[in-house]
Amino acid sequence: MIKAHLRKKQLKSGKLSLFIEYYKGNRTLPNGKTKYLREYEYLELYLIQNPKSANEKKKNKEQLELAQQILAIRKAEIYQGKFKIQNNSKGKASLLSYYDLKKEERYETKGNYDNWDAAQKHLEKYCPEHITFNDIDVDFIKGFRKYLDTVAVTKSEKKLSQNTKHTYFNKFKACLRAAFDEGFLKENLVKKVKGFSMAESTREYLTSHELQNLARTECRFPKLKRAFLFSALTGIRWSDINKLKWEEVRDEGTDQLGRPMYRIVFKQKKTDGVEYLYISKQARDLLGERKKPEDRVFKGLKYSAHMNLHLLRWCMHAGITKHITFHSARHTNAVLLLENGADIYTVSKRLGHREIRTTQIYAKIIDEKMKQAADMLPNLNLEKME
Repeated sequence: MIKAHLRKKQLKSGKLSLFIEYYKGNRTLPNGKTKYLREYEYLELYLIQNPKSANEKKKNKEQLELAQQILAIRKAEIYQGKFKIQNNSKGKASLLSYYDLKKEERYETKGNYDNWDAAQKHLEKYCPEHITFNDIDVDFIKGFRKYLDTVAVTKSEKKLSQNTKHTYFNKFKACLRAAFDEGFLKENLVKKVKGFSMAESTREYLTSHELQNLARTECRFPKLKRAFLFSALTGIRWSDINKLKWEEVRDEGTDQLGRPMYRIVFKQKKTDGVEYLYISKQARDLLGERKKPEDRVFKGLKYSAHMNLHLLRWCMHAGITKHITFHSARHTNAVLLLENGADIYTVSKRLGHREIRTTQIYAKIIDEKMKQAADMLPNLNLEKME
């Protein structure tokens, strides 16, 4: 029978580290000696030796009580199964303050901070400031889901899109899961509430013919034209084009056939992953003459409603009536690569997708175009065939 005991270990700092020792019996070694089987679980709870102030004594008491509660749970697990407890002092913590803390952690690691920040604005409208983790139950979580679904609106007073609701609710759930893992919640409540399903978003893209027309059409802002076409030829996001510096653009001589080779080495703003992307000579020509290493390649380019308007006007002058955004250039790159024989894995790597399923939506677009092509063939008169 496994036995569990609470133990203390003195650290170099002078504090006492609390841990659980699991005794799992013993076995006899070939040399006749007995080996005692023990495992240890360090609780990351600490006691101050010889506490002097009332605050230090209170802290020690809380830490010891929590360790004893965990020990009791571990003993119960041995005999009956798993149970969970909550640190009472953590349960009194503010939900909004905790969410803000988790959001700021994303800023430090560049982990989708903007979405966390946007979701927070809606959470603050739904959640009163006095709400603590002790107040949170399944109905509270369902209530926020309903708020996103029926009440929440954008800055332009429009209802949230399905994918926006999915994203915001997922940030809220991630916050609560972290709270459960860190002992603020006694139960992982988000498992009991169904989230929003993702809608399959429309990816507007340009055909090869449309892209050719766009390249031939004059744009009022040449820098916008070069940046958009560069994105269409490389698949790079606006955020990465905007911050691209000359030190990230590599002119790498020629290959075995004497063809020039160019590559950009950059860190994706969205995923923080480092990308090594070969680009064509035409894409390199769009960048222009090399400047100082620390200079931005597209210096002065700004993403704004004003610039988007000029992008649409440029498209209209080229005879394109689709609602094209700068991100459409990235979609165009993916579709054209697949149309011209690139495999989906290569396309996924070039676009910097973490999961290949993100790229598969473009394969669906190609499949649909192939189905449409099948109906373009003329009907044959087969009546006289034997």
